Amino acid sequence: MSGFIDLHLHIIPGVDDGVRSLEESLKVCRGLKQLGFDHLVTTPHIRSGMFENRKANLSQAFRELCEQVQNEADLPALSLSAEHHCDDVFLALFKADELLPYPGGRALLLEFPNESLPLGIQNLAFQLRLKGLTPVVAHPERYVALFKRTDPIDPLLEQDVAFQLDLMSLVGKYGRSARHAAERMLEEGVYAIAASDCHRQDDLARTQEALERLRELVGKAEAQLLLGENPARLLAGRAIQ
Repeated sequence: MSGFIDLHLHIIPGVDDGVRSLEESLKVCRGLKQLGFDHLVTTPHIRSGMFENRKANLSQAFRELCEQVQNEADLPALSLSAEHHCDDVFLALFKADELLPYPGGRALLLEFPNESLPLGIQNLAFQLRLKGLTPVVAHPERYVALFKRTDPIDPLLEQDVAFQLDLMSLVGKYGRSARHAAERMLEEGVYAIAASDCHRQDDLARTQEALERLRELVGKAEAQLLLGENPARLLAGRAIQ
């Protein structure tokens, strides 16, 4: 299988908790290429108190990365977005038009606090929709509120918010509760997209194992939909399946 688009990973050296060096970034990129990913959209964290990144510095860091790797062979296509933590800073950035949507400007990656779902998230999803942005929620299986049941996000599913599986949840990187929640949500058809969330070279082996597990759980056709077809539709502004 190939033609995958990875909509969540951390391959800009030194800007967050992802790769630390250009060498490691190249190893991750090449490793994901071997696993079938032809396009990588790096999503550095924007999170108050932890990663004080902004559109300007991340855009500059991404340009520098692209300049450094432009002569390298066998790399996937690279693009920039960000993983936006839902907090007061996010709301300020939203109002100031300082967010970093996915390429094409039609969707935006969000991260919720682990312990509880944000208050007012339905209204926020509505506001993003008014701006022409499809909200994409990262790794819902890792949120405590969703470990046992999915109904807390039913209103968001009704708003056509897209939910993104962290592949490594399927192989236990984040514990048994997250793994079981991921398997349940796959069975329920919650996910529109699957992504690697690679942070380091060490994640490549887990990602390979997780891709195999995903195919076991949903079959090759559904895996291709989550890894390739729906990400392409999202970037093009078309309806996901």
